[in-house]
Parts: sequence; C-alpha cells; structure tokens
Amino acid sequence: MSDKMNDDDCHLLITNARLVLADRVIERGWVAAVNGMVAEFGEGAAPERGEDADGDIVMPGLVELHTDHLEAHYIPRPKVYWDPIAAVVSYDGQLATCGITTVLDSLRVWREDHAKAADGNAIKLSQAIASARDTNLLRADHFLHLRCEIPSVGVVEEAKELMGRPDVRLASLMDHTPGQRQFRNEEKLREYYRGKSGGLTDAELDVLFAHRLELQRLYGAANHRAVVELAHQHRTPLASHDDTTAEHVAEAIEAGVAIAEFPTTTEAAAALHQAGIRVLMGAPNLVRGESHSGNVSSRALAEAGYLDILSSDYVPSSLLMAAVIMPEVVEGIDLAAAVRTVTKTPAEAVGLADRGEIAPGRRADLIRVRTVGSIPVVRSVWREGRRVA
Repeated sequence: MSDKMNDDDCHLLITNARLVLADRVIERGWVAAVNGMVAEFGEGAAPERGEDADGDIVMPGLVELHTDHLEAHYIPRPKVYWDPIAAVVSYDGQLATCGITTVLDSLRVWREDHAKAADGNAIKLSQAIASARDTNLLRADHFLHLRCEIPSVGVVEEAKELMGRPDVRLASLMDHTPGQRQFRNEEKLREYYRGKSGGLTDAELDVLFAHRLELQRLYGAANHRAVVELAHQHRTPLASHDDTTAEHVAEAIEAGVAIAEFPTTTEAAAALHQAGIRVLMGAPNLVRGESHSGNVSSRALAEAGYLDILSSDYVPSSLLMAAVIMPEVVEGIDLAAAVRTVTKTPAEAVGLADRGEIAPGRRADLIRVRTVGSIPVVRSVWREGRRVA
C-alpha cells in the first residue's frame, strides 16, 4: 500500500469486492479511503487485510434528487402529525439502509385544496432537517429540493423564504393543473384524487378542477417568471416537471432548466435530452415497467438513450433496485452505466462533483450490496468513510 495509507489517519479498506467504477466493473478488487476520501483502488488482492466484502458489489452511495417520502413520516395518517425532527431521523434511517448517502429532500412549496395535511409544511420541515443535521443525527447528507407549484397562491413568497438557503440545491417548476402534463388524461387525475382524498365525488372534483384552472389563468404566467428569476438570482438549478409538448420543452429551455423531471412523452424527452437537459425518470416506473399515470415508461426512454437520471420518487428502495435490474431489462446498458444514473450524473447535475464515483479524491460514500435473484440487499453503508448503516 502506498505511503499515503501508512500514516495514522483514519482509513477504510474494503477488499474482495465487485467494484463498480464510473466506466467499468472490476470483478474482484479493493478500495481504500483516508479521512473520508477515496485514496486508491485496485484489481485483485488488496495490499493488506481489510474488510472482506465476500464478493459483494461495492458502488458509490446513491444520490437521490427527488423523494417525497419525508411527508409519509411526518404525517403517517390523515391529521396525525409526528414530531418533525423525529420524522426526519426516521426517514433518514430508511434512506441510508436503502443505500442513499446524498438526498435532496423534496418539500412542497404550495398549499392544496382538499389535501391540506400534506402541504404547507416546507418551512417547518426544512427547519427540522437543519436541526437534525446540526445535532449530528443524520446518516445521509441532506439538501433541499423546492417543489414549487407555480399556479398556487403564495408560492413566490414561500419560495423567497427558502431559496437563499445554502442547502437548497434544486427548485422544480411544477404545474398540476387538470388536463395537461402528468394528468392530461383527466380520468387518471380523478382516480388519483378519489384515492388520495377519501372518495371525492365527481361533482366535488368538478369544482376542484375548475378552481385549479382559474388559479392557473390568474397566477400561472406571473408566478413562473418570478420563481425562475428568483432561482437565477440565487444560482439555484432549475427543473421542469412533466413536460409533454414541444411548447413545454421550449418553455424549459427558455427558463434555463438543468433537469427535466418525468417527461410524459418520448417526443418531449428526446427534445429535452438533445437540448442538453438531463432527463430524470422514476425508478418505480422502471422496476414496474410502466408509469402509474399511463405515461411513457422509464425503460422505453432508457432503450432510446434519453434517460440520464433515476429517482426513487415515492419508493426509496426502488433506486438501487432499478440500477441493479436495468442491465437485465434494457439492452445495451451495463451495470456501470446503470449505476451512473443514480450516482455520478445526479450529483453533477446539482453541482456536487465531489461524490458519485469511486475515484481518488472523491468522497468515500460507499455501499456494499448483495443481490438475491433480482433483489439487492444493502449490507453496509459508509458516508465519508464512516460506517452509518
């Protein structure tokens, strides 16, 4: 082992591993870290005894850009509010044991009629995340993703309270107005709200949808301009959301977005990808082989070469599972390429170039994974060389 590993610094050595690099897989190799950073790696037997991975996969820790799962811990039942810091710690533990070492916590910057229990908590939850971080309660590295519902009243004012924070790494321009984007099939939206809201009648949904259309007419254009300007002012990367048409793509390009979340059609995804905008799709979509909203599948976009980033969205464990099974279900994609969609590429997309790959000088955020059939099981997790799970 080189001299840099022979001093008294804190170091980690993982041996006998199937090592996933950014561009290839070492079938039997080792990786060493010093003071939280990858120092070196190699093929074959390690230069000294370390932690034996027993042939398991060792890959970079996963980087998650869009997960709504914190809300399920904060409001585990309708009208039941958990202690926000305890909710953050529970959620963080779930993420870490799923192999996620860096996460952008998606916070809703809007209030939604008939769903108040799930909305209006961005400021409260951001404070809870900060408190948990400051008291060293967290296993993963947490940043913020502001999900800005553009036609909603108050979105600009609430975004202003949060956008200047140093932990805000992404803001998405969202518009769930009925009859467009994710829910251009209005019946799919009706099914969604019947399940979510405890059985609203069609008459009640007619009133809700009419109200949403009026909000977009009154506030959509002005709020879009204001949020885009605010993000540019703070140099916060922007994401578009559920792009469907050529007009949506043109709007995303004009706004200067870096990431396109969940485009709903192959045509939109192709145009966004060709414009240099990274296309993010759902890992649950890839695992299931279809979109729950009836839109284009992640597998189809991967096969076409338009998929850049995966997100676990509403199932944290799906991120690793999608990366592991992608080489099996998408022709032409190997394990290294699949793992990039959940590590290196998302990290770079939000300016975190210090992580996401096993390479000297990168953070030693690492996970050890054993696969049982097509099911990956996380055995160990290290964040900056320190075991956290």
